Amino acid sequence: MAHLLGQAIFGLIVGAIAKLLLPGRDPGGILITMGIGLVGSMLGTLLGRAIKGDNYQAHWVMSIAGAIVLLVVFRWWVSGLA
Repeated sequence: MAHLLGQAIFGLIVGAIAKLLLPGRDPGGILITMGIGLVGSMLGTLLGRAIKGDNYQAHWVMSIAGAIVLLVVFRWWVSGLA
């Protein structure tokens, strides 16, 4: 349970950093940003481990990059629906 809470907090932080690096109007609120940050951090961490091994800094960078990519895809997908 503590691990899930830690992942949620990490996802919130990564989502907030991605939002700061990619400003603009988003169709979702803080929960959407947190979810995008969480999924982006998981995907980025998996990719970072595959490329760089167990390098802690690579996990942070890839988590933020993954969250930014997912945020861009989410904005594109929602704007296409409207």
